[in-house]
Amino acid sequence: MGEVDSGGTGHKLREKAYDRFTHHLLARDIRPGQFISQRQLVELTGLTLGAIRELIPRLESEGLIKTVPQRGMQVAHVDLNLIRDAFQFRLFMESAAVAIFTAEATASALAQLRYEHESILADSREGVTADLVARAQAVDWNLHWTIIASLGNAIIADAYRVNSIKVRLIRQEQTLLSEALVTPVMQEHLAIIDAIETRDPLRAVAAMEAHINSARNRALGLR
Repeated sequence: MGEVDSGGTGHKLREKAYDRFTHHLLARDIRPGQFISQRQLVELTGLTLGAIRELIPRLESEGLIKTVPQRGMQVAHVDLNLIRDAFQFRLFMESAAVAIFTAEATASALAQLRYEHESILADSREGVTADLVARAQAVDWNLHWTIIASLGNAIIADAYRVNSIKVRLIRQEQTLLSEALVTPVMQEHLAIIDAIETRDPLRAVAAMEAHINSARNRALGLR
């Protein structure tokens, strides 16, 4: 008798389809607001039509695509509502998370976060290169993810991951780091780390909220 597929292979295929879709979305191969067909997704991802059909309900439930009557599937459209909703989600999630992180983070974890940020600032004094911008972006995302992941809550982590995709779509030229933003963003992060090191959750929440509001304002073109 042949082996029975327990569903693991199908699960891996669905995850591969999802990962390839989000990769192309964040690489701007698929643009916000673009209409796209199942066949185009097959060509883009290199996966089967069956895998794409299984992927679509997940993308719809996460708000990454929607079905428009008479027109087909549309990639999430960036507008003021999306900006408002995505950054409000961040405020709720990260304010609560940083309060807990302030009480529970180890000294070694905080020392590592501080070292990463101070290294970026030190290197920026010699000039901001494309490589340094990429490093700074990774350090930026890592701080936020470290705080969320420290909760050990898979439901929150998954919801935060989906929202992060939307945040990265929002006016990518404003929310992604640029040469001009490396120093101020690293300084905003160090203010958060400073507050966490005091072990005062109210100070940490205030610093995090100031940073997220600053990022939202950049996305809105207000600064």
